[in-house]
Amino acid sequence: MTYIPAPEHSVELDPACTPQTIEERSFAIIDKEMPPPRLFEGLLWQVARRCVHTLGDTEIVHDLRLSQTALEAGVNALLAGCTVYTDTRMAAAGLPLRRLTPLGVTVTPIMALPGLDALARAKKTTRSRAGLESLAAQMQGHIMVIGNAPTALLGLLDVLEQGAPPPALIVGMPVGFVNAAQSKELLRRTAWPHFTLLGRKGGSAVAAACVNALADIALARRGLTQAAAL
Repeated sequence: MTYIPAPEHSVELDPACTPQTIEERSFAIIDKEMPPPRLFEGLLWQVARRCVHTLGDTEIVHDLRLSQTALEAGVNALLAGCTVYTDTRMAAAGLPLRRLTPLGVTVTPIMALPGLDALARAKKTTRSRAGLESLAAQMQGHIMVIGNAPTALLGLLDVLEQGAPPPALIVGMPVGFVNAAQSKELLRRTAWPHFTLLGRKGGSAVAAACVNALADIALARRGLTQAAAL
């Protein structure tokens, strides 16, 4: 008997094809799939929705921990022209200059700090944690973005417990199976302004997405561009 394959169903493509229309279409789909009442509203929804968009996962909204206090602290830091420190170059790459340069914001990956390899070997720790500890006295008023290394987040919490001046905002979203969930749970218990995504999920892209959402809000307040529709 000759095998005759079943006819395949047609694949319907969305007509959106430019970066702006794709993003707008994505946000519209998320809004439709997650109608009000939502866990987050207003500007916090703008942050949460960008996280959902970045990971392609509507379920993460239940594990997001966002607050209005943290949002305002982050936006004000950006408006003041802060430095955004990232634990990886990947997270830094996710922060486009078109959003940050108009605000006078700079981005510094911790991995780019000079002498980091030698410092990590001397301390017998990871480069991310060693770099984080070397920044302890310079964090005040700035934003710390940790999307990859639980050791960096744990190091940040340690130096803060030891009395280091706190940053304006901590975006703590390391990903993985070893101490990622634990480090974020410890962050959740602190009073320092922070955004986090509980559990194993996270990553540099979603951590950067939080800052991008805050930058959109800051730009809108400065009158430099329109923030995405709420």
